[in-house]
Amino acid sequence: MSEEEKIENVSEEVVEETAAEAEATETEEDVTEEVVTKLPAKKQRNRKKNVETQEAKPESEWKEQVVQISRITKVVKGGKKLSFRAVVIVGNMKGQVGVGCAKAAEVIIAIQKAIADGRKNLITVPIFKTTIPHRIVGRSGAGKVLLKPASQGTGIIAGGAVRPVLELAGIENILTKSQGSKSPLNAAYATIEALKSLRTFSEVAKKRGLTMAELLN
Repeated sequence: MSEEEKIENVSEEVVEETAAEAEATETEEDVTEEVVTKLPAKKQRNRKKNVETQEAKPESEWKEQVVQISRITKVVKGGKKLSFRAVVIVGNMKGQVGVGCAKAAEVIIAIQKAIADGRKNLITVPIFKTTIPHRIVGRSGAGKVLLKPASQGTGIIAGGAVRPVLELAGIENILTKSQGSKSPLNAAYATIEALKSLRTFSEVAKKRGLTMAELLN
């Protein structure tokens, strides 16, 4: 081989090596770019997860209020068995309310069972301009509660277990008087019976076969 051919072969080898080195550097740059692009994505995903976990869950429209927690002692063959009874009012302040009562060996479990019982026994209350349509008396056992409509700005004039029932029902102005037993459970049930017995003007007019104008006049 002549010297010129040798020089050409050497130059070709050098060009091939430089091309290979360039390809290697390009692949390394691509890998580094992929790693760089991947890292922020992971960080963004972690940020999204953190934001999702930090976002508060939507609050439920149902509200609960514990009226009474009493301790019950039952005498059995081996001694005494201790349990707790919880009375809870459940409502959405939009015309639906219920009273729940349950027993359990622990206070928390009794409250949870009472809330579930209250949601099973919900009633719909006819509300007329933030008050009730007419006067009503409710009775349950020895409990007796009088409910009277009130003008705007009066507020809820009630006490004991009657007040939370009316508040969670969504009534804003009303006059009440507990005339029977002072037991919170009886007062709450008597209030529920009174609210359940309420009738709207349209229902009364339809029952009597009159129009709304004839009924009001």
